[in-house]
Amino acid sequence: MKVVGISALRSYRQSGVTTRLAVGSVTLGILAVVAVLVSLSMGPVEIPVSRVAAIILSMVGLEIGDFGRTEGLVIEQIRLPRIVAGALVGAALGVAGATMQGLFRNPMADPGIIGISAGGALGAVVAIVTGMAGLYFLALPAFAFIGAIGASFLVYGIAIAAGRFSMATLLLAGVAVNAFLSAIVSALIYLLPNIDSLREIIFWLAGGLDSRSWEHVQVSAPLILGGMAAMFLMSRDLNLLMLGDDEARSMGVRVGFTRPALLVAAALATGAAVAISGIIAFVGLVTPHILRLI
Repeated sequence: MKVVGISALRSYRQSGVTTRLAVGSVTLGILAVVAVLVSLSMGPVEIPVSRVAAIILSMVGLEIGDFGRTEGLVIEQIRLPRIVAGALVGAALGVAGATMQGLFRNPMADPGIIGISAGGALGAVVAIVTGMAGLYFLALPAFAFIGAIGASFLVYGIAIAAGRFSMATLLLAGVAVNAFLSAIVSALIYLLPNIDSLREIIFWLAGGLDSRSWEHVQVSAPLILGGMAAMFLMSRDLNLLMLGDDEARSMGVRVGFTRPALLVAAALATGAAVAISGIIAFVGLVTPHILRLI
């Protein structure tokens, strides 16, 4: 009877994981392309999927198929920016959610746990209440981003104020800051006399990508992609941190640098996402679990 070595079993297991990952990635890629084409074809102006594909190919210099000028403008200037913005927002929230779950070693953690969503909401409400949102189309996203980043740094500052950092303290600080900022937002909404501003606030808090343009994508993409790249580069250290601080240190991880760096990267990506989309719930919580199933 032939005895199979441990190394052979390990190689077989790794090959199975690699195959499943490759199949899952290809399947998700195909589904994403189909979803994009179908989404671009739907709307007040119905555009066949074949023409949508022709328009997209023409944008990269491949003139294949005919389409009208109006159809081209609708796809290029209205629908495609929203699709790209949605992809960036979803990716940012998903990666940041996985990072938060790893740092807190809690499958129920999400990016909003360190006050990013509440801070972004407060920044957006302040921009609308003060009238700054109407002065420049990027003013509201800018205020929301500043609020999101400010809230996350406030949470981290409270967590290290006692001189000894712990994830439990960070979690409690996040809950407290979230509640405090949400109370301020509720008070501003209650005291707001202008019904039009109230509608704008509620619309933003509900989350969405309406009226998003290439300018919004250009402003948010560097922050989102930069934050995601930093989280990917530190993914190995994140896996080791999940074993515990002492174990991670014994394996060469600079815990005092890696954990704050991951928090900053997650805050940057999530803050930029919230700034252009408003508050979108459950994406950062559910996406990591769905990908783990694959």
